[in-house]
Amino acid sequence: MNATEPILYYPLGDSAVVIELGKEISTDIHRQVMAIAAFLEAYSFEGFTEYVPAFTTVTVFYDPLVTDCKTVTSLLKEMEEELAGEEMTEDAAVVEIPVLYGGPQGPDLSFVAAKAGIPETEVVALHTAATYLVHLIGFAPGFPYLGGLNEKIASPRKDAPAAKIPAGSVGIAGMQTGIYPIETPGGWQIIGQTPLKLFDVERNPPALLKAGNRLRFVAITEEEFDALKWENDGD
Repeated sequence: MNATEPILYYPLGDSAVVIELGKEISTDIHRQVMAIAAFLEAYSFEGFTEYVPAFTTVTVFYDPLVTDCKTVTSLLKEMEEELAGEEMTEDAAVVEIPVLYGGPQGPDLSFVAAKAGIPETEVVALHTAATYLVHLIGFAPGFPYLGGLNEKIASPRKDAPAAKIPAGSVGIAGMQTGIYPIETPGGWQIIGQTPLKLFDVERNPPALLKAGNRLRFVAITEEEFDALKWENDGD
């Protein structure tokens, strides 16, 4: 793990330590986050309960009845030394996410196109051309925050969030794109929808994606969407 700037450690309440790897979202910092996550999966410590990875931090939770902030911070700094110089092995596989763009499934595609000053077809072409990195899962169960969006189609959040965004909706907010795994309120610009289930409590694991995955969006027709939705919904 090659840090590009000093790693900071600070307490979060009386039962967690935050490891801050930087201030800006980047692929290099993501690799460091994943390296720490992999280490904690393999080697825990007395009193360790869980960890939560984010864009530039990893929060490590512990039982304050078993250990304390000073001890945990010391252990995490030892972990940093063990990881120094190591490189994170990445999964070369790319998950393909089929998407029906525009129409009822992508009501905000026209807004994104108008803001970018390009045809809707070019928005789709740019959105499907990139390979995205899943930085973290959050907001809703299975919701992937993706890095790698072409800046030409970056768009602001809605002025007023929608009360109901359908499951599978693909949206853009700022320089990020993501997929709503369940029906929920939301403020992202919706440009399409995937028929795949990103979160299913009957599946193991329930979430289709995890931090560190890479994915690519693939444009499909309405007929393909209907067939895949029937296949995934079973109705």
